[in-house]
Parts: sequence; C-alpha cells; structure tokens
Amino acid sequence: MKAHDGIYLDGAWRTAAGPDSIEVVNPVDEQVIGRVPAGTAEDVDAAVRAARAALPAWAATAPAERAARLAALRDVLAARKDEIAETVTAELGSPLKFSQNVHAGTPIAVAGTYAELAATYAFEEKVGNSIVYQEPIGVVGAITPWNYPLHQIVAKVAPALAAGCTVVLKPAEDTPLVAQLFAEAVDEAGVPAGVFNLVTGLGPVAGQALAEHPDVDLVSFTGSTAVGRQIGAVAGAAVKKVALELGGKSANVILPSADLARAVNVGVANVMSNSGQTCSAWTRMLVHREQYEEAVTLAATAAAKYGERIGPVVNAKQQARVRSYIEKGMTEGARLVAGGPESPYEQGYFVRPTVFADVTSGMTIAQEEIFGPVLSILRYEDEEDALRIANSTVYGLAGAVWAGDEAEAVAFARRLETGQVDINGGRFNPLAPFGGYKHSGVGRELGTHGLAEYLQTKSLQF
Repeated sequence: MKAHDGIYLDGAWRTAAGPDSIEVVNPVDEQVIGRVPAGTAEDVDAAVRAARAALPAWAATAPAERAARLAALRDVLAARKDEIAETVTAELGSPLKFSQNVHAGTPIAVAGTYAELAATYAFEEKVGNSIVYQEPIGVVGAITPWNYPLHQIVAKVAPALAAGCTVVLKPAEDTPLVAQLFAEAVDEAGVPAGVFNLVTGLGPVAGQALAEHPDVDLVSFTGSTAVGRQIGAVAGAAVKKVALELGGKSANVILPSADLARAVNVGVANVMSNSGQTCSAWTRMLVHREQYEEAVTLAATAAAKYGERIGPVVNAKQQARVRSYIEKGMTEGARLVAGGPESPYEQGYFVRPTVFADVTSGMTIAQEEIFGPVLSILRYEDEEDALRIANSTVYGLAGAVWAGDEAEAVAFARRLETGQVDINGGRFNPLAPFGGYKHSGVGRELGTHGLAEYLQTKSLQF
C-alpha cells in the first residue's frame, strides 16, 4: 500500500503538526519503501481530544451496534487479507505465506471474536440487592510493537471498541504501514469519527506523550520490560490503569515419557517462527539428561532446515543485538551446534537459525530475552530440577510441557510460574487469556479477560 503522509484524526487524514517523517525500510533488501509522519506531542494531544469528544456517544451506543461495527471491521480486514499480508511482508520481512496465515489471518479471527463478545457479554448483572455495571474505562492509549503489528493492534483496539472506549493508537515506527491500512479499514467499517485515531511517531516522543497525557484513562502497551517499567511509573504517578504485555523467556519442558522427536521438532519450529521475534517463544528447551544428546542432534538437524525458510529480523539494530547474544553464548561456554553469529547474506538483516547445547541457567542466553532465532537447550536431572530451571527467570509469559500422559503434563504445567502453557503442542486459542506472571506484564489480552481490561465496575444498591 502507499503510505499516507498524514495522521488519522477524528475520522479523516490530516496533516501532522511537525515536518519530520519516518522512513519505512524493507529488512530484506534495506530499501526505503515509504515514509510516515513523525507525530509530535501536539498531534497526540489533538488525537486524545478527538477521542475524548467522541467518548460519550460511543460509550452510550448499544452493544449490538458496537458488535455490528466490529463485524464490519472483521469483514473489511478479511477482504483486504492479501494486501495486509503483502504490507507486513514488505515492512517486517516475514515470508508471504506466514504473513497470510498469521499476520493477516490471526487478527481477522480475533476481530471476529470481539464482534461476538460485544453482542453477548454481560455488561450488567444482579448480585444480591445490587446491580453491577461494567462500563468503559474511557480513552485508551494503545502502544503496539512491530513483531506482530496487526495482531497487536487488533488485540487492543477491538476489545476497547467492544467495551465502549475510544482509542488513540501509536504503532511501532518500523511497521506503521499496516497500521495505516487498519485505519482505512476502521473508516470503511463505519466506526464513528473520533472513536479511533492513529498517530505514527517515535516512542520517546509520540509514545511518551500518549502515556503521559492526563486525558488518557488506560495505557495498553506491548513491548520490552524496560519500557513497560517506564510506562508503569508514569501511569502510577497519575493513578492511571495500565495493561502491559512484556518480555518472555519461556521454557519448553520435555518430560522423559514424551515423544521426543515430535517435541523437539515442534519446539524448534516455535523458536524459528517469525524469525524468533515472538515474546512467547519457547527459547529454553529442557531435556532429561538421559535423552539430552539425542535431543541436541534432533534440534540441530531441524534448525538447519530453516536456513532459507525464515525472514530477516526487523532492522539493523535488532540484527546486531541478536548476533551479540550469540557471541555471548559462545563466550560463556555454551556449545554451538547450529547457526552462529555470521550473517548468511551480504544484504538484509538476516540471522542464522542458531541452537546452543550445554546451556546452564546462569548463562546470559538462558536468562535474557534475545528476540531472534536462537534456541538454548538445558539439561535437567529430574522433575524437580526441571521445575526449578523452568521457573528460574524473571519472566513468566508462556511455555510448553510434553509427556506421554496428558495428566502428567498438566500436573507439571500447573506448577509453572507462567501465564499460558501449551500441552503436547496445544493449538492457539484466540479466546484464551494471554499475558504473564512476574516481569512479563500486568493484565491479559484476548477473549473475555482481554475485554475486561477496558471496563470498570459500578454497583447500585437497592
């Protein structure tokens, strides 16, 4: 798609306040494919004022009408699925098939779930001698990342609209084109002016202005734990609610009774998906000592097959970051069994699919989020040792458990300090709550739990 040279404000594309722009670069060939406005604090203020003005009417709109607008939005996104996929591929570098299935397909499905929930959710209930109402929290400031650019937009905007909130979106500066496409879809779906507003810009400028704005009632942020802390501090000072979906270092625990080959192959695929740029990726594979070397061989073989099947990471800075972690793993004594720090091509921000063996919990690559196609394989002695290792990081976003008996896997999963666990390769569920324990964040996204983040509670006693 062709980039808009304005911001989407109060139902129309308008000229940004400042003259600066942001270049959008294709990470495959490093060519500039578009430019978008570098929004300012003045642009953010105008967008928040538009959202505040639109709030009373949208909050008073019947849930059935909000559901109808969300259903229309889902249909517009579905009709433009190919364009969405091509746009994400151009600005993120994701292989087109993956963009079609995941980057386009998943947010369409999620939008559909909120169209249904808006129509069926119990926004009021009788509790004893009280009526309890669930009301929109108000104006939402949504700050979204680049790794799943449209999915993260829909996972915030759709429940906010379903709840009756109005929104100002600040998308990641690396992937703003699909955000502009989303704004077009909102407009085409008939969402009233001011209910949704888009300001492209840099995080320290537009993002900070949005988080600090006194007329924003909730900040919903997905990104690094470091930035999440800053937003939490700003919001705390203003007694403002936050929803933070942050980092992860998820454990993939393969118990001795599991189908080892399947667990390893699926685990490697999970880490390499989206070039490793997934906060919930199972980047630590835990294997019993008696099966360890077999698992290492299987993982190295599986990773080698991804050499030409994954795209680049998003930009040069991220490429350098991932390569530095690979070098750190080698320096700290991990055994490199696949990949390495060398770039596979002369052009583009590519990183070789990498697997480390002989990783211990104290190593940097076992503790810090790398956000690239890098897998660490750790050895454990028994179940208690596996549990200790799995729970040994500051994160708790996701994970996986494999066992020959499902009940055995569930029993182990119940002891993990993490928000979501896949059992024996369980499928993604767009209605299941997503979010983490510990430094992985505050709050949940998706399904009814995601909708509840955008509501506040009032009770009337009789």
